[in-house]
Amino acid sequence: MSILQAIIISLFVYLGAIGSVVGNTIGWYNLGRPLVASFIVGLVMNNVEVAIQLGLLLQLANLGSVTPGGAVGWDLSYATYIGVAGALTFHTGDMVTTTALMWTFSVVGGAIGVAMWNLNYALNLTVNRVAYQGALEANPRKIAFANAGLGNLIGFATRFIPALIILATTAVAGAQSGVNVADLIPQWFLVTINTFGGMMAALGMGILLSFLIKDKWQFVFVILGFALVGYLNLNMMASATFAIIIAVLYYFTQAGGSHEEG
Repeated sequence: MSILQAIIISLFVYLGAIGSVVGNTIGWYNLGRPLVASFIVGLVMNNVEVAIQLGLLLQLANLGSVTPGGAVGWDLSYATYIGVAGALTFHTGDMVTTTALMWTFSVVGGAIGVAMWNLNYALNLTVNRVAYQGALEANPRKIAFANAGLGNLIGFATRFIPALIILATTAVAGAQSGVNVADLIPQWFLVTINTFGGMMAALGMGILLSFLIKDKWQFVFVILGFALVGYLNLNMMASATFAIIIAVLYYFTQAGGSHEEG
C-alpha cells in the first residue's frame, strides 16, 4: 500500500459516514456498507477478488446491525475500509492468514471508529448552538455554515485523520520496512480469530433470520437455499433466481388465499 492509496481509502472512511458531504443515502447506506467498501478498497489496491471475499465476511457479520437512536456499537465504515486495506497490504496468498489479519484490523478500526463517532457527537454540540443562534436570527447562511461547513469539517477531522494515521503507521509503515505482520502472528491466534470471525458471521445471519422468519415452517426456505449451494453446487445467481421464483409463487398464493376468504 502506498501513501496515496492510504489517503484515498481514508477519504472513503469519511465519505462512508453518517453526515458526510455526500449525504446518508450515498455515504452511510452505500459507501459505508462492507461489500461496497471492500470493492472500493479492492479497486484502489488492485485486488478486487480477495477484497470482495473479505468484505463478504464482514457483511455477513453485520447483516443484523442497527443503529437505534444514533447509538453505534460498531463502525462499519472504519472496520471495513481499515480491515480490508490492512489485510490486503500483507496478503501473500494464504487466505486463512489474510482473513485473520482482516478481523484484527477490523476490530482495531471498528473500536476507534466508535470512539471517533462519540467524539464527533460531542464536538457537534457546539455546531448545534451555532445553528440554533442562526435560527433565532433568521440567518440561513449561519445555519448552512453550521451544518454544511462546521459539521463536515468535524466529521472529516474525526474520520479521515485517524484512519490515515492507522493505515500509515501500521500497513504502510510495515510494508515499506519489509516487515510482514503475518509472519509475527502465532498460529493459535490465527485459529482463534478466524473461529471468532466465523461465529460473528453466523450471528449476523441469525439476527437477520430472526427478523425475517415469522413462522417456524419458513426455515424450510433457508434449508433449501443451503441445499442448492451445498449439494447441487449452484452459484449465488442461480440460487437467487430460484429464490425469486419461490417468493413470487408464495406471495401470489398467500394473496389469492386472502382474496378468496374476503
